Amino acid sequence: MAVANSSSSSATTVSDLPDVILSNIISYLSDTRTRNAASLVSHKWLLLERSTRSHLSLRGNLRDLIMVPTCFRSVTHLDLSLLSPWGHPLSSSSSSSFSSSLLPHLLGRAFPSVTSLTVYSRSPLTLQLLSPIWPNLTQIKLIRWHQRPQLLPPGADFTSLFDNCRSISSLDLSSFYCWNDDVPVSLQSNPSLARNLTRLNLLNPSKEGFKSDEIKLITSACPNLTQFLVACMFDHRYIGFVNDGNLASIASDCPKLCLLHLVDNSALLNPRGDPNDEGFTAEDAGIGVAGLIDMFSGLPLLEELVLDVCKNVRDCKVALEELNSKCPRLKSLKLGQFHGLCKANEPSLSKLDGIALCQGLQALSIKNSADLTDFGLIAIAKGCSRLVKFEIQGCRKVTVRGMGTLVCILKKTLAEVKISCCKNLGAVSSLKALEQIRDRIQRLHIDCVWDSVEQFEALKGVEYNFDLNKSEEEDGGGMMSSQQSSGFDFGDFYDGRGAYDDVGMRNPKKCKYSYDLNSSSMEGDESEDGNGSGGKTWEKLRFLSLWIGVGELLSPLLNSGLENCPNLEEMSIKVEGDCREWSKPSERSFGLSNLARYPKLKKMHLDCGDTIGFAQTAPSGQMDLSLWERFYLFGIRRLSLDELDYWPPQDRDVNQRSLSLPAAGLLAECVTLRKLFIHGTAHEHFMMFLLRIPNLRDVQLREDYYPAPENDMSTEMRADSCSRFEDAVNRRNIPD
Repeated sequence: MAVANSSSSSATTVSDLPDVILSNIISYLSDTRTRNAASLVSHKWLLLERSTRSHLSLRGNLRDLIMVPTCFRSVTHLDLSLLSPWGHPLSSSSSSSFSSSLLPHLLGRAFPSVTSLTVYSRSPLTLQLLSPIWPNLTQIKLIRWHQRPQLLPPGADFTSLFDNCRSISSLDLSSFYCWNDDVPVSLQSNPSLARNLTRLNLLNPSKEGFKSDEIKLITSACPNLTQFLVACMFDHRYIGFVNDGNLASIASDCPKLCLLHLVDNSALLNPRGDPNDEGFTAEDAGIGVAGLIDMFSGLPLLEELVLDVCKNVRDCKVALEELNSKCPRLKSLKLGQFHGLCKANEPSLSKLDGIALCQGLQALSIKNSADLTDFGLIAIAKGCSRLVKFEIQGCRKVTVRGMGTLVCILKKTLAEVKISCCKNLGAVSSLKALEQIRDRIQRLHIDCVWDSVEQFEALKGVEYNFDLNKSEEEDGGGMMSSQQSSGFDFGDFYDGRGAYDDVGMRNPKKCKYSYDLNSSSMEGDESEDGNGSGGKTWEKLRFLSLWIGVGELLSPLLNSGLENCPNLEEMSIKVEGDCREWSKPSERSFGLSNLARYPKLKKMHLDCGDTIGFAQTAPSGQMDLSLWERFYLFGIRRLSLDELDYWPPQDRDVNQRSLSLPAAGLLAECVTLRKLFIHGTAHEHFMMFLLRIPNLRDVQLREDYYPAPENDMSTEMRADSCSRFEDAVNRRNIPD
């Protein structure tokens, strides 16, 4: 017995593992709070956690130099863009010129291993301070939403950076406002650094888009790029539009590209179109099938391609077939304003062609394809049988019938779906089409267009049948090879024969699927529990994104089929429209309180930034933005949120996005909040309402929209006001 007791008292614990093994275990922890909890176990765990931390986002106010942490000496990825006051130059955050010169020295000693840096560079002085202390930087992301200083010569923003950091391989300017000619001038002035670049991100919506000659200068200076993302112009009516020759030059200048995004600037500025639009623009793009084929032929290593051109690219079927053969590694594809994706849009044809031949795709996004029909979706589903992610936007001819069939074919692989701006796919019909993957879908976006409810109910008695189990003998041709098309009858899918295994190959087992729009599920769906709508459980759904028009209510969401999401953790809600066209909403509140139905919902993005109204006194019979904010935030106190990103509505006439008094009071009622980020401005005394939230640890105002106000308004938060509020937050005793 004594031996047994001795053995029990000396039991081995995880802390007895060798330091090397334990540090490897801790290094796999990615969640910040989990790492912080691990560091509290013991002094040994604290040292191991700090020594394995590689990513750090530094918060706080740099006027308090003593608060700069010195225990994260292994950090390689450092984010300084969120320092307070947000958007102010680092030099102005210090109280004296001595502190300004001391700051870079302290940062260099605290984080000696930094190779990746994100920083808000409002003026070149910021990089003049920081670039000398980290000469081994390989990745840099610059952020600036304020206007570029007018008197700077071209390329001055990058001079200090390129002079001191010669090993940069990744440059991200997607959130950095500068002039277009700043980039090619800087790259041509530093040819060795340009040749070293492998990733360049120029997808900035605040600029007019790079002209064709500027893109040519960039690609010729950077021949080793593997990732290139750029905003440009495809409209042939403008000087410098991208044409077939430019596509060929990109391929010839940068043959190592594995990721290429070419996006028209108007697509970045206006990502959502009109659902009632026919889909064809008045003008065709300056690129055609021949230019696309030439580009594809020169990029054999391509794995991800985005072409969002905002102008018609017609009859692209042949080009997409060449894409499949010339770029065998392609896994992700997004096409905007491409028409004629495949001949399957014509019911009389039965051969897989066009985009349906891209069998290696795992992610596909189709935007504003005017002639894409249900038959085209079915062909895509049969040909691209490995799709994990599928997005469709602005395709007015697609219905619940085609979308439901696609989901049935891909139900073993599909885990992320976005359905947006499609005239015949509102909230109810979208969710109805997705019923077959309720048990596996993880991320979902739909439009909250409630008028589709009546349209859906009007289909009572209408049944759509399709067969996913047509045998090889009945098919007459079998499955196609990677280079050949095989015959099949699209009508078979509506008769109901055909089953597919996990990778989309033919399963000889026959099973009748009857797609009835008025039933709760499909026959043969073993996951249905027979309880009607009450049994619809979206078991694995972790992220839900919603678009909703201004003045519409969120309340019908639960009744549309999303009433049971037990593991939903994060939501993003985008409200868009002109409040000035409304006198007042039909109800008192937007309906946020209904989201209390989701027990694990902890993180939310509520974006009213594209909601336009009157910031000041509204005309008679209309509401100003403060009352609209009250409408949208009423009921948020019922949610158990840990983190909230909130974009206040705006008055474009005065370029103002400001938190109102009713909004501040309602936010203060959400007592579970730990992090609150307001993407706009606010009065200091309004912010003081937020001190009522007992566990609030991190609050920040971020004017991350273009153009950010150059000067703080006298009645809103200045740098001193921000510091006083942060001091008040930090003085509180927070339990954990």
